[in-house]
Amino acid sequence: MPKQSATLQVGGKNVEFSIQQGTIGPDVIDITTLYKDTGAFTFDPGFTSTASCESQITYIDGEKGVLLHRGYPIEQLAEEGHYLETCYLLLYGELPTAREMEDFEYRVTHHTMIHEQMSRFYSGFRRDAHPMAVMVGSVGALSAFYHDSIDISDPHQRMVASLRMIAKMPTLAAMAYKYHIGQPFVYPRNELSYAENFLHMCFSVPCEPYKVNPVLARAMDRIFILHADHEQNASTSTVRLAGSSGANPFACIAAGIACLWGPAHGGANEAALNMLMEIGTKDRIPEYIARAKDKNDPFRLMGFGHRVYKNYDPRAKIMQQTCHEVLDELGIKDDPLLEVAMELEHIALHDEYFVEKKLYPNVDFYSGITLKALGFPTNMFTVLFALARTVGWIAQWKEMIEDPHQRIGRPRQLYTGAPQRDYVAVEKR
Repeated sequence: MPKQSATLQVGGKNVEFSIQQGTIGPDVIDITTLYKDTGAFTFDPGFTSTASCESQITYIDGEKGVLLHRGYPIEQLAEEGHYLETCYLLLYGELPTAREMEDFEYRVTHHTMIHEQMSRFYSGFRRDAHPMAVMVGSVGALSAFYHDSIDISDPHQRMVASLRMIAKMPTLAAMAYKYHIGQPFVYPRNELSYAENFLHMCFSVPCEPYKVNPVLARAMDRIFILHADHEQNASTSTVRLAGSSGANPFACIAAGIACLWGPAHGGANEAALNMLMEIGTKDRIPEYIARAKDKNDPFRLMGFGHRVYKNYDPRAKIMQQTCHEVLDELGIKDDPLLEVAMELEHIALHDEYFVEKKLYPNVDFYSGITLKALGFPTNMFTVLFALARTVGWIAQWKEMIEDPHQRIGRPRQLYTGAPQRDYVAVEKR
């Protein structure tokens, strides 16, 4: 097959650029030499038409509603596998054998404790601090405690840092939650699975035994899988950009957490639940639906539609099923918030306005309801997202560091400020 190219005419000069083809997905015009050849840049706010890197980790087809991790559909990973298996896949490129899985689980499990001095680090925060603020600080502080795994040029140290973050993130998240509600920290337990251990650290107390419900643990594990990676989103791009400067991995993940905190990104499930609370009861839904359809009304339905997916978010289908499993297990049937959510779901799936605009319920809509049912306050939702996404960030960071063509990120700009002008002394202005 002959190599394809694209021709661009700038100022009467024709410049040719090669067209690269991925395994699947749209072709990419390689404009690496654009500035050198033409003296011009491209202008693409939000990077909606720009590939910032080459990656083999995650692929999304938003038109068809497809999400693949290393080629495996998210539906299969979430329904048939478990989170640490997905972690291994994202990190190493293949599903593990039984022996590889046993070794990986052992290494993660035995890295879950954190340096004891870090528990005193938490006391420096106010009790009413948002848990995400605590997570940004505590994850960034890991580099102050684990000096033996911040040399990014050493493959062994990169591996140790990767395992440490995947293992310690549930511990840090549970500590942020416990500190926020004024309860004592609970240490990790090696005999529990990843999801069981996290629920145990969050909801057990020293004064009585706590048995993790297997249905709820499975739901938690599935939530982790569904949020493990999502290609070059804002927080992942932030991690890659921070990492391109040579920053240590703990600092890079802290940067990703800070980006994830935004309501347009990781805070969307918290915003969706806040919206449900604002609506309050089923009888008020028509009023809010009318407002959502009114272009002049600032109100927007949160948890519907997606920047990438122009079809049903494949994660939302699994999250919907998981949501109902949790509600059935806990016997929650007459929760007014749930009634509002289920009615909104029905309208979104059948109302012509929503169907035509493809405003389907997304993963944030269902995960917010599920996490509330599990017992988490809304300000913990984004923390759980960060916990789950850590492996994706780490895999993307690791891929970037090991890329021989990697360069420090340095976007260009379209400057529209004042032209060059001379300084005028203050008494003459």
